[in-house]
Amino acid sequence: MSERARAAAAVLLTRGEGAELEVYLVERAPELRFFGGYWALPGGVRGPEDGPDVPGAGDLPALARCAARELFEETGVLLGRVDLAAGERAAERRARLVEPGTKGEAPVTPHPGLLHTPAAVTGLRPVCRVETPPFAPVRYDTLFFHARLPAGEAPEVWPGELVAGRFWRPAAALGAWRRGEVLIVPPVLLLLELLESGDLAHFHAAAQATAAGYAHGKLHRVRFSPGVLMASVRTPTIPPATTTNCLVVGGERLFVVDPGTYEPSEQDRLFELLDELEEEGRRIAGVVLTHHHPDHIGAVNAVSMRYRVPLLAHPLTLARVPAGYLRGEPLQDGDRIELGDAPDGSSGWHLGSVFTPGHDRGHLCFRDSRYHAVLVGDMLSTISTIVIDPPEGHLRTYLQSLERLLAEPMSTLYPAHGPAMRDGHRLVRQYLRHRALREAALVGLLAEGPATVEELVPKVYWDTDPRMFPIAARSLLAGLEKLAEDGRARLVDGRWTRSGA
Repeated sequence: MSERARAAAAVLLTRGEGAELEVYLVERAPELRFFGGYWALPGGVRGPEDGPDVPGAGDLPALARCAARELFEETGVLLGRVDLAAGERAAERRARLVEPGTKGEAPVTPHPGLLHTPAAVTGLRPVCRVETPPFAPVRYDTLFFHARLPAGEAPEVWPGELVAGRFWRPAAALGAWRRGEVLIVPPVLLLLELLESGDLAHFHAAAQATAAGYAHGKLHRVRFSPGVLMASVRTPTIPPATTTNCLVVGGERLFVVDPGTYEPSEQDRLFELLDELEEEGRRIAGVVLTHHHPDHIGAVNAVSMRYRVPLLAHPLTLARVPAGYLRGEPLQDGDRIELGDAPDGSSGWHLGSVFTPGHDRGHLCFRDSRYHAVLVGDMLSTISTIVIDPPEGHLRTYLQSLERLLAEPMSTLYPAHGPAMRDGHRLVRQYLRHRALREAALVGLLAEGPATVEELVPKVYWDTDPRMFPIAARSLLAGLEKLAEDGRARLVDGRWTRSGA
């Protein structure tokens, strides 16, 4: 487990056999920061109440207790014979879910040893262990367990962090996902695909083999929505990001968007993934770029020549990517990249290009026509703000491009850095508010008297790591230039001063 990953456990609770097998999934409340609105497995982070590691067994016993505890708290299901009268079960569960002193709740203390008996973890079988790839700021090292629903138990979700729960046949859940009706947490999506046949023996072997491949360095197949596979590769990007999301879009015809890594070992990992996709009967049809910055183009030539496919990008981007690729047709605003049939079988599926300059003069975003997922490149990030670096970057143009994205139909937003976000419009609005607040702070400081960029940076970017001040200074300069364009600031003898109303 990496130093940053938090240990967690989740339970694949099933009933039935073979074609009748069903899995219990829970729906997370939409407002939750972590996978809000997604369907997931019952589970959560290991806590002190789950006990210490055990010599010779490591953290497996504690994670098993964590799994049993989370299953009980979230669904009310007890896996083994536990010494708890029927009338006490609800009070015990409520005591675990309600903070002490909450208005209207009696001060009940949870039974500390209830789930620490061997009976409490009866039937929990480890399936596989998966660590979140490094694209996410918060990572989890999750041990997935399988358990069959005990006789007489009936799961029930109480509204709170969860809003619903139900048994699904894996094929039915996957069908609803492919139709865009539900969102499913990426590792759970993978487990459902492996379980679709109902063959539990095959499932356990396949899940263990897949997790072992990840543990040995294979790229994860991360999917937040149908038709977009996200592979995070190391790139020379700006902290806190360390990776760029290479997105593989399509079904039978695949387009590789922003293969940014220069490292030969990382390129080999990407080739391994793309080769496997072709072995499954798909075809790499092209390379697509959002823009020309170094952390987006590192493997462009290698992918283009290995699979003998063209590079598609805005003319300004094509002019600045080093030679060594097969050139395709330049992409303009409103152009289409045909994808064939969508994952649900509907025809006419395509990526539409949206011209969004401001961060980069040739920047394009792409929206898929079936699910309205939008690939936003460096227009937005889910782990940091975006640098606007003059003269390439232009703040007024960037804000206009954000407004344009706000007007586009959008569901899942895929940034170049950080995890995907379910409600893309919400992030666009957050960015617009953030820029407005930065501008207001800058105007207020200029009212106090003339100042240099270096003097303004620590005051405007007070919430930023000082090591990032040189980069923040570039965005601050973009803000000052916008104020000058608005007639609200001017540069006099190397110092910026307020002007106008």
